Amino acid sequence: MPRLKFGAFLAPHHPIGEHPMLQLRSDLKFAQQLDELGFDEFWVGEHHSTGWEVIASPELFLAGAAERTQRIRLGTGVISLPYHHPFNVAQRMVQLDHMSGGRVIFGSGPGALPSDAYMLGIDPMVQRDRQDEAIGVIKRLFSGERVTHESDWFTLRDARLQLFPLQEDMPFAVASQISPSGMTLAGKYGAGVLSIGSLSTQGLLALPTQWGFAEESAAKHGQTVDRKNWRVVMNWHIAETRQQAREEAREGLLRWHNEYNVGTLMRPGAVAYGSPDEAVDKTAFVEGAASTIGTPDDLVKAIRDIYELSGGFGTVIGFAHDWANREATARSWDLVARYVIPEVNGLLEGYRTSRQYVVDHRESFERAGAAIMSKIMSHEGAAAALQVTRRGRTATTGGHTPDLEKARSEQK
Repeated sequence: MPRLKFGAFLAPHHPIGEHPMLQLRSDLKFAQQLDELGFDEFWVGEHHSTGWEVIASPELFLAGAAERTQRIRLGTGVISLPYHHPFNVAQRMVQLDHMSGGRVIFGSGPGALPSDAYMLGIDPMVQRDRQDEAIGVIKRLFSGERVTHESDWFTLRDARLQLFPLQEDMPFAVASQISPSGMTLAGKYGAGVLSIGSLSTQGLLALPTQWGFAEESAAKHGQTVDRKNWRVVMNWHIAETRQQAREEAREGLLRWHNEYNVGTLMRPGAVAYGSPDEAVDKTAFVEGAASTIGTPDDLVKAIRDIYELSGGFGTVIGFAHDWANREATARSWDLVARYVIPEVNGLLEGYRTSRQYVVDHRESFERAGAAIMSKIMSHEGAAAALQVTRRGRTATTGGHTPDLEKARSEQK
């Protein structure tokens, strides 16, 4: 299994009740934590309603995150293109690329919340086609072309950017979940994909089926798609023990599902859970679940399972949520960085191989102990002290320390 990249997706999904200013500051600190822990990517969404998904401008938020981070890539996850004039989107992304030092990934989508489109007077039936149209125009603008384009929702006349991305080729990605449109657009433009993880083995939710849409579209349009640019979103909460993870996540998970998914979004087929334990069991312990509530080992297994089922992808994206309190959530991401990422990516193999080699070849190192004994016996005082030496308790011992009691008995 090749090495994977790891990132986080902050929609965000924040329960109503916290001071918005402090909430946004905490989200920026989260980006800084991920950067310090060595995560590869940080994605932020765009939403305008529901009270839970409260970042309206991912570009504005990521500009703030860029000032607090050093190396992590910053992705718009996503800009809802039908809501904006494509020229303005292109200009904002170029500016963000320069402000971040060339760390931007341009993620786009049609718009996820029907309530957002409704407020803006946009017919949901045209959103995906408008996303397609906007991507095409933005790519032309990024390439330096002077664009004239007449549409039923925007106009460009001899339009050309006066500043271009700092990156020679800014990465593009599109969101994908159930509809084939996201994967189809990825194939059409040779873009990356940000898709919701699923362990389903058949139907529209099956990841192999979804990737097939991208490959078919790429072939049709003379493009290529690379699994390394496929990002799969998973849910998790990790603690030192499975029971601890359950206890930390159960109440927040119940509220997130019942109050937001069921009570606010009214997702088709979603039914309220009757208890926190039912919420945990049906979220993380049912067939096809892409959520993990447990230990680092549990998450390692889940990632390997979804990788095998999908046929391979490039980046694991953890969905940021408030199931647990802020301290336990920070600890969960810390555990992922310290124990999950190195295990998945084989970073510990050298340690384990080295240890086992020492265990298996112990007899080869006995000469080191003999060298110490030689010096002891050649020193009159040390040789005399050896005769009354008993096994001691020391703070630490080297691997070459001889067995002094055994040596003493052999001198008698």
